[in-house]
Amino acid sequence: MKAPTQYLTNEKGEKIAVVISIEEYERLLEELEDLEDLQAVREYEQAKAAGEVPIPLEQALAEIRRNRK
Repeated sequence: MKAPTQYLTNEKGEKIAVVISIEEYERLLEELEDLEDLQAVREYEQAKAAGEVPIPLEQALAEIRRNRK
């Protein structure tokens, strides 16, 4: 049997957070990581299909740093 959902509320009684078990939290994190991995694979396949040329990691990081400024 699943435990009832618990909420944290603010002073107005509005729900602001959900309390979950550590096991549920870890399961959700693992599922999220799996989804991120799948997204990365899709992006790679799209880039490959579009004929994009990969660049070295250091070059990519340098470009990201330049664009942040």
